[in-house]
Amino acid sequence: MLFNSIDFAVFLPIIFILYWFVTSKNLKLQNLLIVFSSYIFYGWWDWRFLSLIIFSTVIDYFIGINLSKQENQNKRKMLLWTSILVNLGFLGFFKYYNFFLDNFITAFSFFGTEINVNSLNIILPVGISFYTFQTLSYTIDVYKRKIKPTKNFIAFSAFVSFFPQLVAGPIERATNLLPQFYTKRDFDYSKAVDGMRQILWGLFKKIVIADNCAQYANTIFNNSSDYSGSTLMLGAVFFTFQIYGDFSGYSDIAIGTSRLFGFNLKQNFAFPYFSRDIAEFWRRWHISLSTWFRDYLYIPLGGSRGGTWNKIRNIFIIFLVSGFWHGANWTFIVWGALNALYFLPIFLTNNNRNNLDIVAYGKYLPSLKEFLLMLSTFGLTVFAWIFFRANNVEHAINYIASIFSTSFFSIPEIKPKSIILLICIFIAIEWFGREGKYAISNIFNIRKRFYRWSFYVFICLLIFLYQGKQQEFIYFQF
Repeated sequence: MLFNSIDFAVFLPIIFILYWFVTSKNLKLQNLLIVFSSYIFYGWWDWRFLSLIIFSTVIDYFIGINLSKQENQNKRKMLLWTSILVNLGFLGFFKYYNFFLDNFITAFSFFGTEINVNSLNIILPVGISFYTFQTLSYTIDVYKRKIKPTKNFIAFSAFVSFFPQLVAGPIERATNLLPQFYTKRDFDYSKAVDGMRQILWGLFKKIVIADNCAQYANTIFNNSSDYSGSTLMLGAVFFTFQIYGDFSGYSDIAIGTSRLFGFNLKQNFAFPYFSRDIAEFWRRWHISLSTWFRDYLYIPLGGSRGGTWNKIRNIFIIFLVSGFWHGANWTFIVWGALNALYFLPIFLTNNNRNNLDIVAYGKYLPSLKEFLLMLSTFGLTVFAWIFFRANNVEHAINYIASIFSTSFFSIPEIKPKSIILLICIFIAIEWFGREGKYAISNIFNIRKRFYRWSFYVFICLLIFLYQGKQQEFIYFQF
């Protein structure tokens, strides 16, 4: 079920009414309603894949309980590895089976040996990369004794399948989300209003910005040989705003929807395109995934401890795995490697934590230095996104080569004036709202109600005008 669909517009009010007016006096019933509604939400796409979520839930629930009972370290490790292998086994089969098979065949063909193995027509379950990492974090934290395992199967099922963030995150930790299923939740009007405001902004990002940019980005990338360098550059910029509006828009809707039901999810994006270096960008982009890899891969590998070569190795591992997590294509691996190359000079010179504050905090405009740093970081990001969007590595290389040709200085062949204006409005709103959790979180500080509601009406009008260009969320494929 898509957030930007009529189905969800009907589904959400029904669940909201049942949640607050029918089951509000019984916590177990509330949690059971969340599980039931989450399964409907996910099964709307393909009910057959509900079995994967249920199986993963049951396995990790019982592994968590047994980890708490078991004192023998070898047996505890065996339980942990059972969880890891089951979860990553499903992920690996559905997401990477054909990738490894095709590359295996290609490798043998290179040495003159032909292998005839048929690939499988595998459908990738929506959101499998997200809920797999969410359940894995639970068993790892229980193994490390950071949290106690739950004996409440309904609460745990709700934690795994919580419909607002089930399909594309944020990837929640059990330490934050699971305890919220144990405590009674009372309706908070101000929290609900804030949630609706964030949903509105998420829909604007998705429908008005991302879906419009997608039309031009898809046209240009899918026919890249027909366009000039300047037009290809424009296509890369459009995709840059498409993926941000699409993914952060989903996160905003997920976080806002959670607030309607009394839950607090962690911030997943913190205005990443205003970053002054790549290290800051990765602290602000897809925060839940970046911190997951930091805590469960980078630190166990040794982190920034050890010699220079160990540090370089760990940086490359985490970026390459992050790239591979996004999809079974060499383009994602190259994208990860490119970001590792961006990051290494800053990291090795101990400048990776220079920009921890909000850029130009308390000011209307950045300094010239801050502006140039943001512009250069944005340029590096746009360049890397070309590999992310391209069909294959060869396509990406040809695309980049065409950009850096004499036609780069020509006038772009596609002149979408309206979307450029919308992007400028979007950047302005994000800039002036960058000190909040999301861009319009502080709009309530405007004292005159007329101006506030005029702004809401303006946003709603744009959403209504552009709703016909609906595109599926990009991160559904991951």
